[in-house]
Amino acid sequence: MQVILAKSAGFCYGVQRAVDLAREAGRSGGCWMLGDLIHNAHVVEELARTGVQKIQDIDRLGPGDTVVIRSHGELKTVLDALEVQGVRCVNATCPNVCRIQNLVAQAEREGRRCVIIGEPRHPEVMGVASWCREPLVFDGPEAVKMWLSQDSQNRETPLTVVAQTTCIRELFETSWKILKKECTNVKKFDTICNATHKRQTEAAAIAAQVDVMVVVGDRKSANTKHLTEICTKKCSRVIQIENADELSLDFFNGCSVAGLTAGASTPAGIIKEVYATMSEEIKAAEGKEESFEELLNQSFKTLNTGEKVTGIVTAITPTEVQVDVGAKQAAYIKLSELSDDPSAKPEDIVKVGDEIETYIVRVNDVEGYAELSKKRLDAVKVWENIETAVEEKTVLEGTVTEENKGGIVVSVKGVRVFVPASQSGMPRGADLSEMKGQKVQLRITEVNRARRRVVGSIRSVADEARKAAQEQVWANIEVGKHYTGTVKSMTSYGVFVDIGGVDGMVHISELSWSRIKTPSEVCKVGDTLEVYVISFDPEKRKISLGVKDHSVDPWTNFMNTYSVGDVANVRIVKLMTFGAFAEVVPGVDGLIHISQIADRRIDKPEDVLSEGQMVDAKITAVDEEKKKISLSIRALLAPVVEEAEEAPVEE
Repeated sequence: MQVILAKSAGFCYGVQRAVDLAREAGRSGGCWMLGDLIHNAHVVEELARTGVQKIQDIDRLGPGDTVVIRSHGELKTVLDALEVQGVRCVNATCPNVCRIQNLVAQAEREGRRCVIIGEPRHPEVMGVASWCREPLVFDGPEAVKMWLSQDSQNRETPLTVVAQTTCIRELFETSWKILKKECTNVKKFDTICNATHKRQTEAAAIAAQVDVMVVVGDRKSANTKHLTEICTKKCSRVIQIENADELSLDFFNGCSVAGLTAGASTPAGIIKEVYATMSEEIKAAEGKEESFEELLNQSFKTLNTGEKVTGIVTAITPTEVQVDVGAKQAAYIKLSELSDDPSAKPEDIVKVGDEIETYIVRVNDVEGYAELSKKRLDAVKVWENIETAVEEKTVLEGTVTEENKGGIVVSVKGVRVFVPASQSGMPRGADLSEMKGQKVQLRITEVNRARRRVVGSIRSVADEARKAAQEQVWANIEVGKHYTGTVKSMTSYGVFVDIGGVDGMVHISELSWSRIKTPSEVCKVGDTLEVYVISFDPEKRKISLGVKDHSVDPWTNFMNTYSVGDVANVRIVKLMTFGAFAEVVPGVDGLIHISQIADRRIDKPEDVLSEGQMVDAKITAVDEEKKKISLSIRALLAPVVEEAEEAPVEE
């Protein structure tokens, strides 16, 4: 009988890290673990013998006590309580789980509702859910569909979707596709552990080619249960066991090829015992014994200088970033090889638990380490993306870094892109230095990788966006429709307002209810105006806009505010030979006859008044039918001894 052992069987990085931290804490004088550190009774018992005791009630802990947080993570309320109690915490939470907690907390701060695809009662999921309010936990697509059918408003809710690290990928992808299709605002983060996905994929591949499949792991372990489910779809005879004692040789009757895999919480010693029991017949036939250590060594990948390699960030120090690349050698990235930006902080670029793709700079088999570079691989990728962008006419984003002779330079992910002045999108003769520091969108028009020369155009992207915006405006424009526009230019008779790529004209008479001589009295270039469409001509591409709210009648406003005998603070808007017109409320003027301007005879109104002046005047008469008002300043100055002939109301 042949036995195929999965290379990825056994402890994952997160579990191994948790066990190592617990053992170290135990050796330092004993400590506690909240519940099972990992889902494996054998390991929990072994830790108890080394001084790591299990406890459920945190109220029994106090200052001076040390507690190890399990690899699945803990409820935020529990962590907060431990901090208040002064308990020292050794956080053995898997870095991948910490990443999910951070994503959920960030979503909470952004006002988004969190969706977790996983097992609702699993410790990891319960811990993650505690980092936000009102989390949604679904065990698969059917639960997602049921939630969506309960209330149509659910489809409008901004969502952030994450997955339990050990979630079956098919369940996560199917659930995500449903949410993406049915909801309007969804962010997805693929948080399935890379090691978990690799283990599940490998287990499925082995199960498809064997007669019997054995899965080793604690029955409380979610990832072991998922492995069993996945293998069952590919193989008709699957058995899940916790140790070699549960194996029955009858199970292998008629079997010529058997497969073996194990969950992430299964120690190498247990896997070795199971493998030895299964392999007894084949070992005797071949006359030799292959150790489990040799099989593990075979599972390590070979590193070669110049190749790409993907790994998991395990630690960040002041001088380097350590990466697990699944090889014998320890791998690290010097800070100088992490980013082109010398001021960038490592923790802003990567986090512990992140998956990272790098370039192998050097492999030292003698000393057992490998030097990696993210910066060099990023540079190669950027050039590849730049070349692809030319072919596909992709729009890229960059920052203007400098002005030089003939144009500007835009940095696109570290690559200098020259943009000629004619393609900058600025008017001819404009000061291009004003663009420094701006983020711009551009299209690459020319690339010479050998000479490291790249030319781009901002104007083509802007023109295309403007044209699309214009078509959108003309396709939806209608009389009465409101827009928020920007004043682009001004004339003596009105202003031109940009309502989204299309300019419309607001005549001076439509700018304000008040009398104005020039548009500059009420607005300036760059101002934002709320406008509405009065009329438009699609053929001539002309739009007439208004600002005045015609739903409000100025005369009605006046009548609701003032009565004959009231005093109003008015603005002088026009001087005539027979008197002065004054604005009582916007859109309504009254006449102050020359005889009512002063308490003495005057030759002309400008002897006393000037346009724009604010004065108090008494309302002496109102002609509602003709909508005319008579005003008097003289009535407020002194009692009139001899009443003059009543002044006629003039226009």
